[in-house]
Amino acid sequence: MKGISDKTAVVGMGCTQFKEHWDKSTDDLIIDAVQEALNDAGIELADIDAAWIGTMDSGYAGTTLSSALKSDYIPVTRVENMCATGSEAFRNACYAVAAGAYDTVLVVGVEKLKDSGFSGLVINSPDGDGTFPNITAPAAFSLLAPAYFHKFGLDKAAGKEVLSRIAWKNHRNGSLNKKAQYQTEIPMEKIMNSPLIAEPLGILDCSGVADGAAAAIIMRTEDAKRHKKNPMYIKALAVAAGNGEGMLMQGFDFTSIKENLASSSSAYKQAGIRDPSKEIDMAEVHDCFTPTELIIYEDLGFSEKGKGWKDAMNGKFDLNGKLPVNPDGGLKSFGHPIGASGLRMLYEMYLQFQGRAEKRQLDNPKIGLTHNLGGYPWQCVSFVSIIGKELS
Repeated sequence: MKGISDKTAVVGMGCTQFKEHWDKSTDDLIIDAVQEALNDAGIELADIDAAWIGTMDSGYAGTTLSSALKSDYIPVTRVENMCATGSEAFRNACYAVAAGAYDTVLVVGVEKLKDSGFSGLVINSPDGDGTFPNITAPAAFSLLAPAYFHKFGLDKAAGKEVLSRIAWKNHRNGSLNKKAQYQTEIPMEKIMNSPLIAEPLGILDCSGVADGAAAAIIMRTEDAKRHKKNPMYIKALAVAAGNGEGMLMQGFDFTSIKENLASSSSAYKQAGIRDPSKEIDMAEVHDCFTPTELIIYEDLGFSEKGKGWKDAMNGKFDLNGKLPVNPDGGLKSFGHPIGASGLRMLYEMYLQFQGRAEKRQLDNPKIGLTHNLGGYPWQCVSFVSIIGKELS
C-alpha cells in the first residue's frame, strides 16, 4: 500500500464552537466553519474546485453544502461513515487532490443534533432478521470495562478510578479550550460518583451531545508550500471496516477492537512509523466513553498490552505527559456532532503545529495522529490519520 504521504496538505481550517446551537441552523454552522477556513487560507469560495460534506443525519446530498454556501455549481459529494464521517470526507478529498482531479478542495463536517429532541445519537437501523442485539451505545461500550479489569487484574474500585482519571484529564484539557462545549474542570470524586448510565459507566464517563461544524481546505503539497508558510502535511489515511464476526464469536475479547488494530497498522505502514509510543507527539482519539479511550491506548500502540491503565494513571497522556492524548478536550469536552468530530480533531492538530493552541499549546509537536471509531466494539469502522508539521 503506497498511500499518499506528503502529497497533499491542509492550508486552512475552521471550526465552530461545539455546543447547543439553538439559535443557529445547519446552514449557519457550515457558513461559520467555512468562512474561518477560507480566511485562514487567504482564498475565496470561487477558488474551490470541488467539495466534500460529511454528515450522518443533517443532510442527504451535496446540496447540503452547496445551498448553504451558494457555491457556483462545483461538484459536491456527501459522505457518511458513522462516527468516522468527517474523517472519511477528509480522506476522500485528499485522494482526489493527490490524484490530480482537483487543485483546491473544501471539506466540511457538520451535525445538528440538539434540535431532534433526543438525548443521544439516533440511528435508522436497516431491516434485519431480528438477531442483532437491541443495545444502546453506552451499554455496548460498557462491556469493555469489566473485560479489561478482569483480564489485567483490576478490581472494580481501581478500574473505576482509571476510567475517571481519563475523563478528568479530558475535561481539564477542555477547560483551556474556548471552542469546547464544556470548559470546566471536574473533580475526580464527582466523576467517580456520577449517576450510572450503564455500569460501571456514569454519566461523566460518556461524551455529550452537541451541534457543530469544522472545515478544511486541501491542496497538493507543491501548491500548498507556495500558498501557505506553515501547512499541515498528510502522512497517512487509513480506514478499516469490520466484517461483523465479533458478534458471532462466543469468545470475543472485549479488551481490543480489531478494526483499530487494522487501521492503525495500515496508517503506520504508510507513514513509516515503527514505534508509535515514541514517534507520535500528540493524538486526538475517539473517547466516546472512557473505556474506549483506555482500549485505544493499547490498540494504537501507545501502551503495551495490559499497561494502558498504568500509563493513564501515571500521566503519560496528560497535556504535559510524554504522549498527550486529546489535548483539546476530546469528545468528553466537545460532545459528538458526528459529521464534525473527525475534522475537529484535525483542527486541533493544525493549531498545535502552528503554535496557536493558546494555554494548551504543546512543546513543538511535529507528528500527530487522529482516530475515529463508529459502531460497536464487535463491528465498527475505524479511521486513523497521521499528519505532520514538516515534510519527511
